[in-house]
Amino acid sequence: METYRPNRVAVDPDMSPCRGERYSVARWVKLADGVLVRRYDELDLSVGLVIGSCGCLVVDTRSNPDQGAELYAAVREVTRRPCTVVLTHAHFDHCLGTVAFLPAAVWAHARCRDDLARGGAAQYSEALAWSCSQQLPDPGLVPPVIPDHPVIDDVEVDLGDRRVLLTHPGRGHTDHDLAVWSPDTGVLFAGDLVEQGADPDFTDAYPLDWPAAMTELLRLEPQIVVPGHGDPVGAEFVTAQRDDLTALADLCRAVAAGDLDQPSALAASPFTPLTTRAALSRLHPDMETYRA
Repeated sequence: METYRPNRVAVDPDMSPCRGERYSVARWVKLADGVLVRRYDELDLSVGLVIGSCGCLVVDTRSNPDQGAELYAAVREVTRRPCTVVLTHAHFDHCLGTVAFLPAAVWAHARCRDDLARGGAAQYSEALAWSCSQQLPDPGLVPPVIPDHPVIDDVEVDLGDRRVLLTHPGRGHTDHDLAVWSPDTGVLFAGDLVEQGADPDFTDAYPLDWPAAMTELLRLEPQIVVPGHGDPVGAEFVTAQRDDLTALADLCRAVAAGDLDQPSALAASPFTPLTTRAALSRLHPDMETYRA
Protein backbone atom coordinates (compact mmCIF):
# COMPACT_ATOMS: atom_id res chain seq x y z
CA MET A 1 0.00 0.00 0.00
CA GLU A 2 1.24 3.49 -0.77
CA THR A 3 0.13 7.00 0.06
CA TYR A 4 -1.36 8.73 -2.98
CA ARG A 5 -0.28 12.35 -3.39
CA PRO A 6 -2.21 14.46 -5.93
CA ASN A 7 -0.39 17.18 -7.86
CA ARG A 8 -2.22 19.97 -6.09
CA VAL A 9 -4.53 20.50 -3.14
CA ALA A 10 -8.02 21.71 -4.03
CA VAL A 11 -9.10 22.43 -0.45
CA ASP A 12 -6.94 23.56 2.44
CA PRO A 13 -6.73 20.35 4.51
CA ASP A 14 -6.88 22.27 7.78
CA MET A 15 -9.77 24.64 7.19
CA SER A 16 -13.35 24.38 6.01
CA PRO A 17 -14.13 26.73 3.10
CA CYS A 18 -17.62 27.32 4.50
CA ARG A 19 -17.62 27.52 8.27
CA GLY A 20 -14.02 27.84 9.38
CA GLU A 21 -14.07 24.44 11.06
CA ARG A 22 -10.76 22.63 11.28
CA TYR A 23 -10.62 19.58 9.07
CA SER A 24 -8.68 16.61 10.26
CA VAL A 25 -5.53 15.60 8.42
CA ALA A 26 -6.43 13.42 5.43
CA ARG A 27 -4.50 11.32 2.94
CA TRP A 28 -5.18 8.92 0.08
CA VAL A 29 -3.67 5.44 0.37
CA LYS A 30 -3.49 3.27 -2.74
CA LEU A 31 -4.60 -0.32 -2.05
CA ALA A 32 -4.61 -1.66 -5.63
CA ASP A 33 -4.81 -0.32 -9.17
CA GLY A 34 -7.72 2.12 -9.14
CA VAL A 35 -8.70 1.33 -5.53
CA LEU A 36 -7.90 3.83 -2.76
CA VAL A 37 -8.86 4.60 0.79
CA ARG A 38 -8.93 8.13 2.21
CA ARG A 39 -7.88 8.12 5.85
CA TYR A 40 -8.95 10.86 8.27
CA ASP A 41 -7.54 11.49 11.72
CA GLU A 42 -10.98 12.67 12.79
CA LEU A 43 -12.87 9.60 14.06
CA ASP A 44 -10.09 7.49 12.47
CA LEU A 45 -12.46 7.34 9.50
CA SER A 46 -11.80 5.41 6.28
CA VAL A 47 -13.61 6.37 3.05
CA GLY A 48 -13.23 4.38 -0.18
CA LEU A 49 -12.79 5.07 -3.89
CA VAL A 50 -12.99 2.46 -6.66
CA ILE A 51 -12.24 3.67 -10.21
CA GLY A 52 -13.28 2.02 -13.46
CA SER A 53 -13.01 3.05 -17.09
CA CYS A 54 -16.48 4.65 -17.15
CA GLY A 55 -17.04 5.81 -13.58
CA CYS A 56 -15.97 5.73 -9.96
CA LEU A 57 -17.62 4.49 -6.78
CA VAL A 58 -17.28 6.48 -3.55
CA VAL A 59 -17.76 4.46 -0.35
CA ASP A 60 -19.29 6.71 2.35
CA THR A 61 -19.34 10.52 2.41
CA ARG A 62 -18.28 11.77 5.89
CA SER A 63 -20.21 13.68 8.54
CA ASN A 64 -21.75 16.85 7.04
CA PRO A 65 -22.06 18.77 3.76
CA ASP A 66 -18.81 20.69 4.25
CA GLN A 67 -16.89 17.48 4.86
CA GLY A 68 -18.64 15.90 1.89
CA ALA A 69 -17.47 18.82 -0.25
CA GLU A 70 -13.89 18.30 0.93
CA LEU A 71 -14.15 14.63 -0.02
CA TYR A 72 -15.69 15.44 -3.41
CA ALA A 73 -12.83 17.83 -4.16
CA ALA A 74 -10.32 15.17 -3.10
CA VAL A 75 -11.98 12.60 -5.38
CA ARG A 76 -11.81 15.06 -8.27
CA GLU A 77 -8.06 15.37 -7.67
CA VAL A 78 -7.81 11.65 -8.43
CA THR A 79 -10.40 11.14 -11.19
CA ARG A 80 -12.87 13.17 -13.25
CA ARG A 81 -15.05 10.15 -14.06
CA PRO A 82 -18.74 10.22 -13.05
CA CYS A 83 -19.35 9.38 -9.40
CA THR A 84 -21.66 6.84 -7.86
CA VAL A 85 -22.05 6.75 -4.07
CA VAL A 86 -22.63 3.78 -1.78
CA LEU A 87 -23.42 4.22 1.92
CA THR A 88 -22.33 1.36 4.16
CA HIS A 89 -24.87 2.32 6.86
CA ALA A 90 -26.84 5.25 8.25
CA HIS A 91 -24.59 6.50 11.06
CA PHE A 92 -23.86 10.21 10.73
CA ASP A 93 -20.11 9.98 10.08
CA HIS A 94 -20.68 7.79 7.01
CA CYS A 95 -23.61 9.44 5.26
CA LEU A 96 -24.32 13.12 5.95
CA GLY A 97 -21.87 14.46 3.36
CA THR A 98 -23.74 12.87 0.45
CA VAL A 99 -25.33 16.10 -0.83
CA ALA A 100 -21.94 17.21 -2.17
CA PHE A 101 -22.03 14.35 -4.71
CA LEU A 102 -25.50 14.94 -6.15
CA PRO A 103 -26.86 14.26 -8.72
CA ALA A 104 -24.89 11.02 -8.37
CA ALA A 105 -26.79 7.76 -7.89
CA VAL A 106 -26.76 6.78 -4.20
CA TRP A 107 -26.86 3.10 -3.25
CA ALA A 108 -27.67 1.82 0.24
CA HIS A 109 -29.50 -1.04 1.86
CA ALA A 110 -33.27 -0.58 1.84
CA ARG A 111 -33.34 -0.29 5.63
CA CYS A 112 -30.61 2.36 5.50
CA ARG A 113 -32.80 4.31 3.07
CA ASP A 114 -35.75 3.93 5.45
CA ASP A 115 -33.63 5.11 8.37
CA LEU A 116 -32.52 8.24 6.50
CA ALA A 117 -36.06 8.87 5.20
CA ARG A 118 -37.19 9.39 8.81
CA GLY A 119 -35.56 12.80 8.62
CA GLY A 120 -32.11 12.53 10.13
CA ALA A 121 -33.03 12.92 13.81
CA ALA A 122 -31.03 9.85 14.82
CA GLN A 123 -28.03 11.00 12.81
CA TYR A 124 -28.25 14.48 14.34
CA SER A 125 -28.35 12.96 17.82
CA GLU A 126 -25.20 10.97 17.05
CA ALA A 127 -23.44 13.99 15.59
CA LEU A 128 -24.42 16.18 18.54
CA ALA A 129 -23.20 13.62 21.07
CA TRP A 130 -19.87 13.34 19.31
CA SER A 131 -19.51 17.12 18.97
CA CYS A 132 -20.24 17.59 22.66
CA SER A 133 -17.66 14.95 23.56
CA GLN A 134 -15.10 16.90 21.53
CA GLN A 135 -16.28 20.28 22.88
CA LEU A 136 -17.30 21.37 19.38
CA PRO A 137 -20.29 23.55 18.43
CA ASP A 138 -23.72 22.06 17.80
CA PRO A 139 -23.41 20.65 14.26
CA GLY A 140 -27.03 21.45 13.40
CA LEU A 141 -29.57 19.17 11.81
CA VAL A 142 -28.49 18.10 8.32
CA PRO A 143 -31.36 16.82 6.16
CA PRO A 144 -30.00 13.53 4.83
CA VAL A 145 -29.96 12.57 1.17
CA ILE A 146 -32.36 9.66 0.67
CA PRO A 147 -30.65 6.90 -1.35
CA ASP A 148 -32.37 6.37 -4.69
CA HIS A 149 -30.94 2.88 -5.34
CA PRO A 150 -32.07 0.61 -2.48
CA VAL A 151 -30.31 -2.75 -2.10
CA ILE A 152 -31.99 -5.88 -0.81
CA ASP A 153 -30.20 -8.68 -2.65
CA ASP A 154 -26.60 -8.53 -3.85
CA VAL A 155 -26.08 -5.96 -6.61
CA GLU A 156 -23.23 -5.40 -9.06
CA VAL A 157 -22.31 -1.82 -9.97
CA ASP A 158 -20.77 -1.54 -13.46
CA LEU A 159 -17.87 0.91 -13.63
CA GLY A 160 -16.88 -0.03 -17.18
CA ASP A 161 -13.97 -2.44 -17.07
CA ARG A 162 -14.67 -3.18 -13.41
CA ARG A 163 -17.70 -4.53 -11.56
CA VAL A 164 -18.11 -3.99 -7.84
CA LEU A 165 -20.40 -6.11 -5.66
CA LEU A 166 -22.62 -4.53 -2.99
CA THR A 167 -23.55 -7.19 -0.45
CA HIS A 168 -25.48 -7.32 2.82
CA PRO A 169 -23.89 -10.17 4.81
CA GLY A 170 -26.53 -10.08 7.56
CA ARG A 171 -27.23 -8.10 10.70
CA GLY A 172 -24.17 -6.99 12.60
CA HIS A 173 -23.12 -3.44 13.39
CA THR A 174 -26.65 -2.43 12.25
CA ASP A 175 -29.50 -4.23 10.53
CA HIS A 176 -28.53 -2.72 7.16
CA ASP A 177 -24.74 -2.93 6.73
CA LEU A 178 -23.47 -3.02 3.15
CA ALA A 179 -20.00 -4.20 2.21
CA VAL A 180 -18.33 -3.26 -1.08
CA TRP A 181 -16.30 -5.99 -2.78
CA SER A 182 -13.83 -5.45 -5.63
CA PRO A 183 -13.18 -9.03 -6.78
CA ASP A 184 -10.50 -8.21 -9.36
CA THR A 185 -8.32 -6.54 -6.71
CA GLY A 186 -9.26 -8.53 -3.61
CA VAL A 187 -10.19 -5.37 -1.70
CA LEU A 188 -13.25 -5.37 0.57
CA PHE A 189 -14.73 -2.21 2.12
CA ALA A 190 -16.45 -3.58 5.22
CA GLY A 191 -17.88 -0.44 6.80
CA ASP A 192 -18.21 -0.70 10.56
CA LEU A 193 -18.66 -4.47 10.46
CA VAL A 194 -14.89 -4.40 10.99
CA GLU A 195 -13.16 -2.02 13.38
CA GLN A 196 -9.41 -1.52 13.70
CA GLY A 197 -7.86 0.44 16.52
CA ALA A 198 -10.93 0.41 18.79
CA ASP A 199 -13.66 -1.95 19.94
CA PRO A 200 -16.64 -2.58 17.64
CA ASP A 201 -19.59 -0.27 18.33
CA PHE A 202 -22.77 -1.98 19.57
CA THR A 203 -25.07 1.07 19.80
CA ASP A 204 -27.39 -0.29 17.08
CA ALA A 205 -25.84 -3.74 16.81
CA TYR A 206 -27.04 -7.32 16.78
CA PRO A 207 -24.39 -9.09 18.87
CA LEU A 208 -25.77 -12.61 18.32
CA ASP A 209 -25.80 -12.18 14.52
CA TRP A 210 -22.61 -10.18 14.00
CA PRO A 211 -20.18 -13.17 13.92
CA ALA A 212 -22.16 -14.82 11.11
CA ALA A 213 -22.06 -11.61 9.06
CA MET A 214 -18.28 -11.52 9.37
CA THR A 215 -18.07 -15.17 8.35
CA GLU A 216 -19.97 -14.26 5.18
CA LEU A 217 -17.44 -11.53 4.44
CA LEU A 218 -14.57 -13.97 4.95
CA ARG A 219 -16.14 -16.33 2.39
CA LEU A 220 -15.18 -13.74 -0.24
CA GLU A 221 -11.53 -14.46 0.61
CA PRO A 222 -10.45 -10.80 0.65
CA GLN A 223 -6.78 -9.90 0.54
CA ILE A 224 -7.28 -6.40 2.00
CA VAL A 225 -10.18 -5.35 4.23
CA VAL A 226 -10.91 -1.67 4.84
CA PRO A 227 -12.68 -1.05 8.16
CA GLY A 228 -15.06 1.86 8.57
CA HIS A 229 -12.57 3.18 11.12
CA GLY A 230 -8.89 2.31 11.28
CA ASP A 231 -6.18 1.11 8.94
CA PRO A 232 -6.68 -1.53 6.25
CA VAL A 233 -6.16 -5.06 7.55
CA GLY A 234 -5.83 -8.62 6.27
CA ALA A 235 -8.22 -11.53 6.53
CA GLU A 236 -6.37 -12.78 9.61
CA PHE A 237 -7.38 -9.66 11.53
CA VAL A 238 -11.01 -10.07 10.47
CA THR A 239 -10.95 -13.73 11.52
CA ALA A 240 -9.57 -12.81 14.94
CA GLN A 241 -12.21 -10.09 15.41
CA ARG A 242 -14.93 -12.52 14.29
CA ASP A 243 -13.71 -15.00 16.91
CA ASP A 244 -13.80 -12.30 19.61
CA LEU A 245 -17.34 -11.38 18.57
CA THR A 246 -18.29 -15.05 18.74
CA ALA A 247 -16.93 -15.28 22.28
CA LEU A 248 -18.91 -12.17 23.22
CA ALA A 249 -22.08 -13.58 21.62
CA ASP A 250 -21.68 -16.75 23.70
CA LEU A 251 -21.36 -14.65 26.87
CA CYS A 252 -24.47 -12.67 25.89
CA ARG A 253 -26.44 -15.90 25.42
CA ALA A 254 -25.29 -17.18 28.79
CA VAL A 255 -26.34 -13.96 30.53
CA ALA A 256 -29.69 -13.91 28.74
CA ALA A 257 -30.30 -17.54 29.78
CA GLY A 258 -29.45 -16.80 33.41
CA ASP A 259 -26.41 -19.07 33.34
CA LEU A 260 -23.93 -16.23 33.87
CA ASP A 261 -24.08 -12.96 35.78
CA GLN A 262 -22.98 -9.65 34.34
CA PRO A 263 -19.76 -9.26 36.39
CA SER A 264 -18.59 -12.66 35.20
CA ALA A 265 -19.40 -11.76 31.60
CA LEU A 266 -17.51 -8.48 31.90
CA ALA A 267 -14.49 -10.29 33.31
CA ALA A 268 -14.49 -12.93 30.56
CA SER A 269 -15.18 -10.62 27.61
CA PRO A 270 -12.49 -9.98 24.98
CA PHE A 271 -13.72 -6.37 24.87
CA THR A 272 -13.82 -3.52 27.39
CA PRO A 273 -16.54 -3.41 30.05
CA LEU A 274 -18.16 -0.43 28.28
CA THR A 275 -18.35 -2.33 25.00
CA THR A 276 -19.57 -5.50 26.68
CA ARG A 277 -22.35 -3.65 28.53
CA ALA A 278 -23.44 -2.10 25.25
CA ALA A 279 -23.64 -5.54 23.65
CA LEU A 280 -25.59 -6.94 26.60
CA SER A 281 -28.03 -4.02 26.44
CA ARG A 282 -28.99 -5.04 22.90
CA LEU A 283 -30.38 -8.39 24.08
CA HIS A 284 -33.34 -7.19 26.13
CA PRO A 285 -36.16 -4.71 25.52
CA ASP A 286 -35.48 -3.14 28.93
CA MET A 287 -32.25 -1.31 28.07
CA GLU A 288 -31.45 -0.74 31.75
CA THR A 289 -31.42 -4.45 32.66
CA TYR A 290 -27.75 -5.05 31.91
CA ARG A 291 -26.32 -1.69 32.87
CA ALA A 292 -24.28 -1.47 36.05
